[in-house]
Order: sequence, then C-alpha cells, then structure tokens
Amino acid sequence: MEKAELDATGLKCPLPVLKARKAIKSLPPGAILVVRATDPGSPADMQAFCDSQGHDMTASEEADGVFIFEIRKG
Repeated sequence: MEKAELDATGLKCPLPVLKARKAIKSLPPGAILVVRATDPGSPADMQAFCDSQGHDMTASEEADGVFIFEIRKG
C-alpha cells in the first residue's frame, strides 16, 4: 500500500487542509496520507475534509502539541 507524508506543522488554518487536499490528489485510491499539524483547529478541519471528500480518517492522535492524522484516500 502506498503511503505519503505531509508536514504541515507551523501552518495555520486553512493551509494544513489545503496542502492535504493537494497531496492526496496524486495518490491512488486506498493510499494513506499521514499529516502532521500543529494548528489547534486541525482535528475538526481534517475530519470535515475527509467527510466532504469521501476519505477515511483511520487514525488521529496528539503528542506534544502535534496532531498526527492518517487519511485513507477514498
């Protein structure tokens, strides 16, 4: 399975979602995009992005102020 990573740390809304949208476009269906972000609004933003675009949030965690999301492309 293809897996890509996106470092969106230090970016403010809406940049983490915009960069995730661009990054996931180049991936085949079923691939995983791992996004790291520090914006406090990113958990809600990433979930809304997944819901609206048909992707699955397979994991979401926070460690030391960094949110890590695993998104499976729908």
